[in-house]
Amino acid sequence: MRPFLAICAVLLASSAGAQTVAVDGGLVRGKEWNGSTLFRGIPFAAPPLGKLRWKPPQPVRAWAGERASLDQPASCLQNDYGWNHGDFLIGNEDCLTLDVRTPSTTGRLPVLVWIHGGSNRAGGPNDIVLSDVGKQVVILGVRYRLGIFGFLSHRQLTPERGASGNYGLMDQLAALKWVRRNIARFGGDPANVTIAGESAGSQDVSLLMLAPAARGLFQRAIMESGTPGFGLPFRSLKDAEKIGDQAGQDIATLRRARAADLLKLDLKLHDDALEADDYMWLRATVDRSFLPRSPERLLAEAPARPVVIGSNRVELNIPGDHPHRDAFVAKAFGSNVAAARAYYRLDQPEPAADPRLGTRDEQIATDVTFRCPASRFASAMAAKGAPVWMYEFDAAPGGGRTAHAVEVQYAFGDARFGGLQLKPYWVNFIRTGDPNGAGLPTWTRFVGAKQRHVLFSDAGVTPQGAVRPEPCAMMDRL
Repeated sequence: MRPFLAICAVLLASSAGAQTVAVDGGLVRGKEWNGSTLFRGIPFAAPPLGKLRWKPPQPVRAWAGERASLDQPASCLQNDYGWNHGDFLIGNEDCLTLDVRTPSTTGRLPVLVWIHGGSNRAGGPNDIVLSDVGKQVVILGVRYRLGIFGFLSHRQLTPERGASGNYGLMDQLAALKWVRRNIARFGGDPANVTIAGESAGSQDVSLLMLAPAARGLFQRAIMESGTPGFGLPFRSLKDAEKIGDQAGQDIATLRRARAADLLKLDLKLHDDALEADDYMWLRATVDRSFLPRSPERLLAEAPARPVVIGSNRVELNIPGDHPHRDAFVAKAFGSNVAAARAYYRLDQPEPAADPRLGTRDEQIATDVTFRCPASRFASAMAAKGAPVWMYEFDAAPGGGRTAHAVEVQYAFGDARFGGLQLKPYWVNFIRTGDPNGAGLPTWTRFVGAKQRHVLFSDAGVTPQGAVRPEPCAMMDRL
């Protein structure tokens, strides 16, 4: 980076209070916003268009003059699933940008890098970047290629670099490298970085923890309702290429195709290993590059780092709903399927839904997809000597039952449970690597065979033992 640009980053400011910072590629201008400075849509890689479609992220292209980073940026291109309609409307294939919110562009503040959820096929980072956690630490939100654009493997792509797939994960890796080079200019400490995510974002955080190429780029992680595989078997590159075969065209043709046509194609792809194809891009691919070996082996090799990990008392239903329950249980528990069926009493009449626990199917899905994989990941990290704090969240607005992602408004907003907030625990962890702090009920570490966790509920913070030990002992998936 040219030295005079660093000087400009400190000196330049507009009369309206906006601030200008030098980053890879040029100058970006932010705006004063709610007690902080907000920069939106900063490019961290070249637009992944044309010949760069299904390529690893390339260096950002320099721009002349000052780039205003003030308005809502484009989300990465995605189909409309209803819940993501806002991001769908502003979707664009040219989307490799990030947002930064900072309390001060001077000093050395802790940094939070947020990786959004959405099944790796939809969503955006907008809400977290705008949360008031950004008054206490530097928050950075990443946009990464989604769905067919970010995770397609193809047998004609593999020879280009001996691997294919996981382009969205490589985008996240490029963003973390950008943080290391640039975040100090926003008042952030590149040696005090926490990566965090929810759902698919949490899965991606866990895969970054395993990826050899990401080592040294962050110090700790927060994983909300997501693990390396969501309890699914990992996808080999060979199996991933078979999904690419369904595209029915050579890669040169696909690179010339209209983006809208590729979105339609995405909806037609099928994986025989899944009970529902809305989990298509949640079945992680061992691509031989970003994930050079199986996640189990990579987890054994990964360095010990502080982790907050957990899930909600009720998350989601069985993929494909009730008609797929028996097949889902059989695939999840393998040789232990008979014991699992007995534990869940699947040969008995369907019980009425519990007001707090939901249906039996929802509890099975929560165990298989969230609780048990999280417990296994926590156990593996704790066995390395890593400080691990595990939670289960059982609170919801109005005293209702939990659901997938309900904890986010407590972790990053001002929602309360039992007279408490979750946000101080998260902020403490981002700052120091320990969620505990003055005035907070103690959150006991997850240690050894006891596998202690806490229950966050309307009753407060309650120490617990292992999470669902009976079914989790029958599963061996991450």
